[in-house]
Amino acid sequence: GAASVVVGHPLDMIKTRLQAGQGYGNTLNCVLTVYRNESVTGFFKGMSFPLASIAVYSSVVFGVFSNTQQLLGQLRHGEPPRAPVLADVALASVVAGFISVGIGTPVDLVKIRLQMQTQPYVEANIKLNPTTPGFPVYRGPIHCFRTVLQKEGIAGIYRGAGAMLLRDVPGYCLYFIPYTFFCDWITPDGCISPNPSSICLAGGIAGAISWGTATPMDVVKSRLQADGVYLNKYKGTLDCILQSYQNEGLKVFFRGITVNAVRGFPMSSAMFLGYELSLKAMKRDQTETNP
Repeated sequence: GAASVVVGHPLDMIKTRLQAGQGYGNTLNCVLTVYRNESVTGFFKGMSFPLASIAVYSSVVFGVFSNTQQLLGQLRHGEPPRAPVLADVALASVVAGFISVGIGTPVDLVKIRLQMQTQPYVEANIKLNPTTPGFPVYRGPIHCFRTVLQKEGIAGIYRGAGAMLLRDVPGYCLYFIPYTFFCDWITPDGCISPNPSSICLAGGIAGAISWGTATPMDVVKSRLQADGVYLNKYKGTLDCILQSYQNEGLKVFFRGITVNAVRGFPMSSAMFLGYELSLKAMKRDQTETNP
């Protein structure tokens, strides 16, 4: 999980600015603007909170997916089947998607709020309205979380949860299903577990497919969660969809799709490789201690 955050965060930053920001134009222009105005550190804004919480998030999502898949296999066949069953993988993915929203929404909200601040925080007695665009509202992830909680309550922390649900439930189906079947397909016959190159390739393809197709609802989620840094424009998911469409047309829902798909490959490769190798190492330790 941590590996995927470090690998993917700079592109995630660009994706958020393209989806929820104004005046960036294309991807290259956005990269150059961020670099000119905020230097290299600008690409890592908002990374600390997801990096600190990714262990819990990844553990829950992958744990829910694998345990649900095993449970369904036992209920249907009496024991977990050796070959993956599409219905089991799909239902386990849906359950993982629902669970992920409960943990992931506050993390994403804090990350996006920090990413949408365009200047570093300066401790100074400057007589400016803190809600003026360009003037930083939050000093860091903890201050951001506390401020949103105080001003907007639990509903504020879970702002964008509906859009995230519409993104993650189909998104995780298109994440775990391609990974499971690609991995099974490219693993040579007779091998008990896939090799690292198979894991990286299958994970990368799954990530690119999942993030590419999830882009429209990711745009809506990003806009809802960024809303409130300076202004409150949207009343909810449907209002955000309608306003975005009326103001910018259908193409707005595909903002950042290239960045999303490109970023999805290395992020998911790192995620699945870390998951499979960690699981393999822990199983080996259990076998050695409990022969």
